[in-house]
Amino acid sequence: QVRLVESGGGSVQAGGSLRLSCAASGFIYSPYCMGWFRRAPGKEREGVAAIDIDGRTSYLDSVKGRFTISRDNAQNSLYLQMNSLKPEDTAMYYCAATRAGFGNIIDCGPQENYNYWGQGTQVTVSS
Repeated sequence: QVRLVESGGGSVQAGGSLRLSCAASGFIYSPYCMGWFRRAPGKEREGVAAIDIDGRTSYLDSVKGRFTISRDNAQNSLYLQMNSLKPEDTAMYYCAATRAGFGNIIDCGPQENYNYWGQGTQVTVSS
């Protein structure tokens, strides 16, 4: 049974940093795509960052240069280093992974390509 468990969320002031972690278990093979998504109050869930099995990455424009996604394939772990946090980054952050073996980082963007989701970890940034 596949399970994704996020940790590392919390409350910080604007300009601060947080590091989110996601522990994945139950995978026979490392998932091709792993990603971080977020849902802010009153808004749709959006993709924040994604990484494929070869380490290629993609980011939401608003987080480029501030967030860094990484993964450890041996441990099936996913990370998101968030620096220079802004109040608009406040959201529930979710870790997700795909079941299919895509061949391009572009396929790691769409939410509908993700089959497994964690329960989320709350990030709150105050001004």
